[in-house]
Amino acid sequence: MIIDENTPYFYSHTLANGMRVVFKPENSTVSYCGIAVNTGSRDEMEHEQGMAHFTEHLLFKGTAKRRSAHIINRLEHVGGELNAFTSKEETVVYAAVLREYTERAIELIADITLHSTFPQKEIDKEVIIILDEIQSYRDAPSELIFDDFEDLLFGDHQLGHNILGKAEVLQQLTTEKALEYVNRQYLPHKMVLFVTGKFDFKQIIRWAEKYLSVPERTTTPLVRVAPTQYIPQRKIEKKNTNQVHFILGNIAYNLFHSQKMAMYLLTNILGGPGMNSLLNLSLREKHGLVYNVESSFQPFTDTGMWTVYFACDPDNAQRCEELVYSELAKIRDHRISESALKKYKLQLMGQMAIGSESKESMALSIGKSFLRYNKIDNLETVRKSIEAVTAEQLQEIAQTIFKSDQFTTLIYR
Repeated sequence: MIIDENTPYFYSHTLANGMRVVFKPENSTVSYCGIAVNTGSRDEMEHEQGMAHFTEHLLFKGTAKRRSAHIINRLEHVGGELNAFTSKEETVVYAAVLREYTERAIELIADITLHSTFPQKEIDKEVIIILDEIQSYRDAPSELIFDDFEDLLFGDHQLGHNILGKAEVLQQLTTEKALEYVNRQYLPHKMVLFVTGKFDFKQIIRWAEKYLSVPERTTTPLVRVAPTQYIPQRKIEKKNTNQVHFILGNIAYNLFHSQKMAMYLLTNILGGPGMNSLLNLSLREKHGLVYNVESSFQPFTDTGMWTVYFACDPDNAQRCEELVYSELAKIRDHRISESALKKYKLQLMGQMAIGSESKESMALSIGKSFLRYNKIDNLETVRKSIEAVTAEQLQEIAQTIFKSDQFTTLIYR
């Protein structure tokens, strides 16, 4: 297959069992492939908290035809890498290999995703490892505060559950419980095989049909229910830390909302990675009060979350909070000028273009995008959506999301 500028941005196909296949041509000696599953921590039952992440770990521990050592060495012996992660709404298993070993990688990922056996002895060992992981998070307040904030923001809803789960639940996990979860959630129609590299798409389809044509299971997954009631809260927790850690936020737009791209842009202006973000210019450059301040926007299927986070000396905490409120008020009350907006748009487009140069990040983005939207937008399409954002839109969003009486706040002192 010759890959040139006239090649389509991506190819897709649906197997007979409902599993989708998406392929992006890349003129490279390295290929990336993986399976994205539309299940995460929000899809657990109450007695399963931590199961999505735990299952992801256990996929590497044995299948009907492989032991854990065989899984580990299958790609590493040829210089490849195998990895996985779990989020609130998805689980992804993926690999990077030299082009000639792509079939090997697809076969392995298919095996561990569809045919894992979850041996009890491996479960017992992995529980200890994950409990240690939970403890490590408790020693990292800059990470722990985000988990605790989600719990505060979403309350009893599954989106508030910590992805790592609860120790008392993990210690009760069995092979039967793991299989019950996987049989309910790892359904072909909820999966996407994504591949990038220099191939003929017909070859990708042949591999997919060979290794992934399992029958669709008859079980029914849990139906996601959106959070129904949001009550703003302010909570202060005593922690044995040298800094105050502060986070505030609000419910925001979901993955399919028309204002999603504008929200990304506004969040980038406010507290993105650039040193010229409004919060960085105020709290760090002008006043010298923090090392790091950031804003983030995380959309989910049916809701979203927007936050501002900083850490500072305890003596500066009140002043930092006042400055954050001041910057938010400016965005609410004053429309961004057209000249400034043009620069902000160029900045976001540049950040996205640079990010797309990471082949691994691009492959994962392709898998997740097709999982969510059944399509992939190229950079030109994204550029047009950014260009279409207006200053009026940004102010409207600020006046909706940045309402001080709607903030939930969590402070570690």
